[in-house]
Amino acid sequence: MEDGKMGNATTIRAVLAILQWWGFNVTVIIMNKWIFQKLEFQFPLTVSCVHFICSSIGAYIAIKVLKTKPLIEVAPEDRWRRIFPMSFVFCINIVLGNVSLRYIPVSFMQTIKSFTPATTVILQWLVWRKYFEWRIWASLVPIVGGIMLTSITELSFNMLGFCAAMVGCLATSTKTILAESLLHGYKFDSINTVYYMAPFATMILAAPAMVLEGAGVARWLYTYDAVAPALVIIVTSGLLAFCLNFSIFYVIHSTTAVTFNVAGNLKVAVAVLVSWMIFRNPISAMNAAGCAVTLAGCTFYGYVRHLISQQAAAPGPHTPRGRMEMLPLTLAADKQEDKI
Repeated sequence: MEDGKMGNATTIRAVLAILQWWGFNVTVIIMNKWIFQKLEFQFPLTVSCVHFICSSIGAYIAIKVLKTKPLIEVAPEDRWRRIFPMSFVFCINIVLGNVSLRYIPVSFMQTIKSFTPATTVILQWLVWRKYFEWRIWASLVPIVGGIMLTSITELSFNMLGFCAAMVGCLATSTKTILAESLLHGYKFDSINTVYYMAPFATMILAAPAMVLEGAGVARWLYTYDAVAPALVIIVTSGLLAFCLNFSIFYVIHSTTAVTFNVAGNLKVAVAVLVSWMIFRNPISAMNAAGCAVTLAGCTFYGYVRHLISQQAAAPGPHTPRGRMEMLPLTLAADKQEDKI
């Protein structure tokens, strides 16, 4: 009886964790698109900078003032040698995501981001000379095919937005791969990650944002009719982006790896549906099919990774190989969506 109650409590906690994660993530995405499209605040660097500032302040309050998470100490030299390069790639990833969101629909942008598992495997194979067994490569086929079908049939296709989203996938994969070596020895959770990377990202992005978008922002402030409510929405999106990091920490610790993978892909479907209901961007049947194939491929990829990791952990003899066949780096960190 007690075991049954514990199991029910665990299930309820996992469901609530997933729902609040979906809520924060979808809300941040929709608000960013609303800022670019409805508020006519078409300055992705500035929006990203606002998010970084809100996250820097929020992480400081959470760790130093409220002490909701213990601070993971990092040596001063490691902050510049390890954290700064990660923050630079991280900053590029966030900016490219917001640039793509300015030019293409949420549905298309979210589908392209699902290409990240493929870019991670390909980068590890091409640059780091890591080799993977055939099941990993086979699991990438529906992802690549779905992305191609979605791109070909996208009715609101924009080359700049498409390229920004694709390069953003490469940046996400690069960050994941670099984290293996640069952050070796540190066990960062999402809140400590924000605590260290957000200030660096703010420092990196502040000058380019002022130089490239400062005049446009000043013009918008002068000409836009309802500036105060619009600024409230922009700042609120930054605050919710920080809250998203808390929700990610909660969901990671409340679900299994398989559940997290499936929930992450279903979250994309929820974001696509909600964005369509709000913005009514045209979606053809073939485009929707391409999105569905991509998400199914991502789920299948996660399942294959789980099977291989389980087999690798099982005791018993393993067949020796001429070239080491490896498991791709986990994308758990990147399922966090890098939304600060």
